[in-house]
Amino acid sequence: MATRVAARASSAVRGPPSLLSLARRPRWRSPSPVQSCYSSSGPTSSIAIEGADGKTYKTDEWMNTPPSILSAVSKRLHLQPDHPLAITRQLIESRFPGYAYHNALFPIVTTHQNFDSLGFPPDHPGRSRTDTYYINSKTVLRTHTSAHQADTFRANETPGYLISADVYRRDAVDRSHYPVFHQMEGAMTWDRDSVPAGSTLAQQIWADVAKIPAHPGLAAQDPNPTMHPDRNPLQPEHAADEVEAVAAHLKRSLEDVVVAIFTAARAATTTPSGDAPPDEPLQIRWVEAYFPFTSPSWELEVFWQGEWLEVLGSGVVRHSILAAAGVPTRIGWAFGLGLERIAMLLFSIPDIRLFWSEDQRFLSQFSASKPIARFAPFSKYPACFKDVSFWLPVGAGGNSAGGLVAGFHENDVMELVRDVAGDLAEDVRLVDEFTHPKTGRRSCCYRINYRSLERTLTNEETNELHERLRRTLVGRLGVELR
Repeated sequence: MATRVAARASSAVRGPPSLLSLARRPRWRSPSPVQSCYSSSGPTSSIAIEGADGKTYKTDEWMNTPPSILSAVSKRLHLQPDHPLAITRQLIESRFPGYAYHNALFPIVTTHQNFDSLGFPPDHPGRSRTDTYYINSKTVLRTHTSAHQADTFRANETPGYLISADVYRRDAVDRSHYPVFHQMEGAMTWDRDSVPAGSTLAQQIWADVAKIPAHPGLAAQDPNPTMHPDRNPLQPEHAADEVEAVAAHLKRSLEDVVVAIFTAARAATTTPSGDAPPDEPLQIRWVEAYFPFTSPSWELEVFWQGEWLEVLGSGVVRHSILAAAGVPTRIGWAFGLGLERIAMLLFSIPDIRLFWSEDQRFLSQFSASKPIARFAPFSKYPACFKDVSFWLPVGAGGNSAGGLVAGFHENDVMELVRDVAGDLAEDVRLVDEFTHPKTGRRSCCYRINYRSLERTLTNEETNELHERLRRTLVGRLGVELR
């Protein structure tokens, strides 16, 4: 279970969309294998992927994963020593002693693991090839760590676990979105059949709550009741006293995590005058939420640098998920967060592309053996903006929401920009769209910001990149340049 980006929380750090955001999207995108710019049009073949221990995967007409994405499978940034994502992961793990840590799960999973096991309906937009990278019709690059949730519950190795992993989504091009990012999710469950004689499950859970470190200086706002029949309902399989105890354990556990994260972030932060920030109580608030995989559910927000930031999503796990995993006597909670988002806050990293940099001027600034320190930019290289305008093919539509209409989807444009320019593309935005009043044809204009994180791009380089992009748009999407 992973957190979504809160629409209402204005934030300088906008995390990538997640399983929870997928669950809330309207169902207007078709999950059918519409031909895309990376479709496999030939006969079924096989591919070998680095890191797959020699295993090959069959491809079919659903294949839409470019080589640039497949090459990221073996990187595992969250496991690289002294990488800011690894440091962030280890900081959070340190707050969950006794939990099992699953950090090396391979990212290629079945559609059953990624969607069916979590109750995604057949027409859910998350299944669309405009959102998800497919290898074949039954195999995808996981879009969330929750693809492993049912298997982990089924294995039932430990009451509590954490999963950290790379996940993959076709998405926008900007400084806070990347097609490969990292999530962490955790869960804790209790077994009704293992309650000692003379005790109740609720009493057992409350005893575990008492073991969690307390933070009396924390200013926590939690004005709503744990359960509400309309806004945050109790599941019919659960008892109210048990859920009260589960919710308390969830909230105290995650408050402990947030205190650790933002204490470290505050220690690394200085005011404009160079002084340490004032030692004020950390403010957090619990907000009622709806997620289809938990009930009741909450988002946790933190007041940081003058605004409320959503940090994670959480809730009491649906009984149906545990029952389907073969552990119907268990009850518990789950949470999820984006590691890049937390790392950007911790280290003041301004651009998500930096996590993939191999420049020692970036990597040498981080060490797991030293206190958290702010990232010191080694330079700010100039941007180069270039526009590309085109008519969509006859019969194709398009809209600013990026909907799939007659084979055109905005994510195809984003994917092509990444394929041509790689990390030299900092941002891509739809700046204008126009429908001809007589022909009904639609025109789109995208503005691409080319900027290297490591050097100044020459005019010749950016012109060559942009011209290659124009040709690729025509060749793969069939557009007519204006």
